[in-house]
Amino acid sequence: MTASAAHFSAHDGTRLAYHVHGEGRPLVCLPGGPMRDAAYFGSLGGLAAAAGRRLVFLDLRGTGASARPEDPSTYRCDRQAHDIEALREHLGLERLDLLAHSAGANLAARYAERHPKRIGRLVLVTPNGAAVGIDAGAEERRQIALLREDEPWFADAWAGLQAVATGQAAFEDWQRITPFKYGRWDDAARAHEAAGEHQRHEEAAGVFMSDDSFAPEATRHALAALPGPVLLLAGEFDVASPPAAVERLADLLPDARVVVQPGAGHFPWLDDPAPFASTVAAFLS
Repeated sequence: MTASAAHFSAHDGTRLAYHVHGEGRPLVCLPGGPMRDAAYFGSLGGLAAAAGRRLVFLDLRGTGASARPEDPSTYRCDRQAHDIEALREHLGLERLDLLAHSAGANLAARYAERHPKRIGRLVLVTPNGAAVGIDAGAEERRQIALLREDEPWFADAWAGLQAVATGQAAFEDWQRITPFKYGRWDDAARAHEAAGEHQRHEEAAGVFMSDDSFAPEATRHALAALPGPVLLLAGEFDVASPPAAVERLADLLPDARVVVQPGAGHFPWLDDPAPFASTVAAFLS
């Protein structure tokens, strides 16, 4: 699917880019990573056609085709919420339907905290819960990982996961756990992972997830009054955002539904596009 690119100015003057797939009502899509180019979304499993929507993939500041800001502190998650509002104004929308993946869920949460009446429908895909103080424990992650023990790569990946759990992991250990990110460790997953090596702004990622970026109590309080419906989509095999952690996030929201996609990891649209697209399209309709 071809995508057209466009630009707009953030409130601080930084030139930001977004990429459009399909036609129809806009669905603004926030990438994770954190701070990874929106290119890794691909076509989100054909969601534009399935939902009859115009997908607006935002390159966060300093990633993809978006410019790097003069002030690096604006990479903070809370400060980038202003960029979402600038995009809404640029698109001329009264309210935004938002889809956010992984760490991008923190950005969606902080935007919703500031602008709850600007949110229409909200889709959180394998969300990270740092903005509200939710994290999966090591044992929770291990139990999800053990669901894959019959996979040929499991022994090596499991050893890497054990090292990561101790807090003493080397770079090689992080590389070893890569298969746990995907529902199927096949050629498509390997290509997706390889592309990701060049799509993440490492310096900005550290600022995005810094302690100053989050105010969990304030965000929890705001989300408890969020007026619109929320879909939270978890992956059955997702070690990064286990379904139980996604359920705890849903408990903070007044109108939330959790769907666990069977056989999916952290990128469910890649693992099995059809059920991903149909689930999200049904919610948006």
